[in-house]
Amino acid sequence: MKIEGEAKLLRIFIGETDKIGHIPVYEKIVSEARKLNLAGATVYKGIMGYGGNSVIHSAKILTISEDLPLVIEIVDELKKIEDFIPSVEKIFEDSNCGGLITMEKAEIIIFRTTKK
Repeated sequence: MKIEGEAKLLRIFIGETDKIGHIPVYEKIVSEARKLNLAGATVYKGIMGYGGNSVIHSAKILTISEDLPLVIEIVDELKKIEDFIPSVEKIFEDSNCGGLITMEKAEIIIFRTTKK
């Protein structure tokens, strides 16, 4: 697969403990992205943050939190990103969790998969 040029960066902000049944929401989102053949996805764990409920979650020793913020980033062509967003919305609904989805312009300089 080779992608170059104008693209979109999708960012999804969720909590670490958000789940659908026993499956973490971040795993479900990454699995769905892979199933829909998006170029790739990366999950980042934050050390501090808050969302719509204004509850601060922190990794400080004295404030042991098991619900740290997570950010999932996915870069791909606009059409593929737009087609993926309803899947994320459904995951939010099924998990009854809050979250934030943002999208911004990105330019892919080089993206190549390994040759097998």
